[in-house]
Amino acid sequence: MDYEYAPLRLPPEVDRVTAAVRLSLQAEFGGWELAKVRLLRDGTRQVVLRRLRRNTLLPGLST
Repeated sequence: MDYEYAPLRLPPEVDRVTAAVRLSLQAEFGGWELAKVRLLRDGTRQVVLRRLRRNTLLPGLST
């Protein structure tokens, strides 16, 4: 399976509930799933999202 990845950095002032909501919205509307979360000492979260790479053309752009 071929995935595309999107790194995301959440600052320390973003609380856990807000982070969960943001990631849920990305998952629901963007097709992303959580691949990795890393909590740094300063409270910053490094998140990696992934989704299956699609080989389809966008509507209206095909020749």
